[in-house]
Amino acid sequence: MRFDVITLFPELFSPLLSSGITRRAYESGQVEVKLSNPRDFADGNYKRVDDRPFGGGPGMVMLAEPLAQCLKAIQSKRADVAPVVLFLRPASR
Repeated sequence: MRFDVITLFPELFSPLLSSGITRRAYESGQVEVKLSNPRDFADGNYKRVDDRPFGGGPGMVMLAEPLAQCLKAIQSKRADVAPVVLFLRPASR
């Protein structure tokens, strides 16, 4: 089973792949995990992937372009069509 994960922090996944049950599944080849960073698809020297929200307000929002390019690159490398699951944090009120 193959999992493609888009994350700004790929280093956070190394503990999951180096210990416990997930390590055994990963090392035995039962699970394949590919990590992709949208920063690799961002423009400019700083590889910016976020910006201030339109209309103001606190926080930052993810830029659509690097995320879409990263997803398109992953889908072009896969031989099969796979579902896409997007995990979001609820907006602050």
